[in-house]
Amino acid sequence: MSRAFWQTPDRIVDMQLLSSKPVGTMTIPVKSRLRFPFQLLPLLLAALLLWAPGIITGQSSSSLTPGPKPADIPQAWKPWIGDYGSFVPHTMTTIGRVYALTEKDGVIWILQREGKAEEPTYKPLEKFALNQPPPTDPAHGLRLHLSPTEGVAPDQRVLVMGDVGSVKITPDFNTPQQVLIKPVRPVAELRHEALVASPPQEKGPFRKPELVELTTLDSAIHLDIRYATTNDFLGTPVYTQARAFMQRPAAESLVRALHKLQPLGYGLLIHDAYRPWYVTKIFWDATPPEGKIFVADPKEGSRHNRGCAADLTLYDLATGKPIEMPGTYDEMSPRSFPDYPGGTSLQRWHRDLLRRAMESEGFTVYEHEWWHFDYKDWREYPILNIKFEDLHSGQGLASAN
Repeated sequence: MSRAFWQTPDRIVDMQLLSSKPVGTMTIPVKSRLRFPFQLLPLLLAALLLWAPGIITGQSSSSLTPGPKPADIPQAWKPWIGDYGSFVPHTMTTIGRVYALTEKDGVIWILQREGKAEEPTYKPLEKFALNQPPPTDPAHGLRLHLSPTEGVAPDQRVLVMGDVGSVKITPDFNTPQQVLIKPVRPVAELRHEALVASPPQEKGPFRKPELVELTTLDSAIHLDIRYATTNDFLGTPVYTQARAFMQRPAAESLVRALHKLQPLGYGLLIHDAYRPWYVTKIFWDATPPEGKIFVADPKEGSRHNRGCAADLTLYDLATGKPIEMPGTYDEMSPRSFPDYPGGTSLQRWHRDLLRRAMESEGFTVYEHEWWHFDYKDWREYPILNIKFEDLHSGQGLASAN
């Protein structure tokens, strides 16, 4: 069974309304008919002024929500939610069967991943009652259990299918360390090569770049720039500063999306925005072949390089804490796909809410990363290779020194 197993329609059309008979016509005297529009003109103008903001900016906050907000699952089940299988040693390639332990509509499901990792489908195999504890005891065959790792790492979580145990291969949401890959070559060596290389030549015309520092536009925009820390997928900093810039029209659209989310209790947490081209080259050269779908080819440039892409997630305005999503940021697995059916109903609801808010303001989600959004006019801007330390911010406007 494909991903359609999990899909639900956004709206249901009332067929009775579609088949209703037209209302009989009303006869209006000629004199009244002539005065009719003028009598209603003040009301029409008032209604237009009232509705204009919503018409101009698109969806309202209430219409963004992807259905009723689901309840969270019991804490006992949370650490078991994820994908189970085996990796080829020292690679991100899985071997054998991969299972996803997920929750939908108050039921825990075991799904079997089928097909290629780039285009997987999922088949439901088995379900458990959510109001029952996880089957971790001998009486339930130790379907879920912890396997000691002799102190080298935390105990592994294991899902038993038949007589075969598969270990959990995806991280928990609150894992402090980013998912790491083994770079093809040393990052310091790749950085040196990237800094002396040149971006691809492009034919214009392009708009004049006008990078804006996002934190100057709204205090509800928070930053968690992983690439300026060791907590990124390479395990070493690649940015020299923890800052975020976008072209002004894209930045203003992002702020409008934020303003739609705030009444719902959410803010935007930015992981990345404008990215100098040399960093894109480092990512590409460091990533093994099986992870290339998650990084941009420097020969074509990234939409991040144009200042028209943002990597972001939601955070809770009340607590300031990031919101749980079906997969973690920069995770190179199918959990990163925007239509991944795993995780919990609440995690998927939050992922879809973020997508709806961004798409309502002219952004499009990248097909392999739920957190990556491209602004609609990205083609109109050139590839940039200005390092953060060569940008200054005055009244929100960033330009080269």
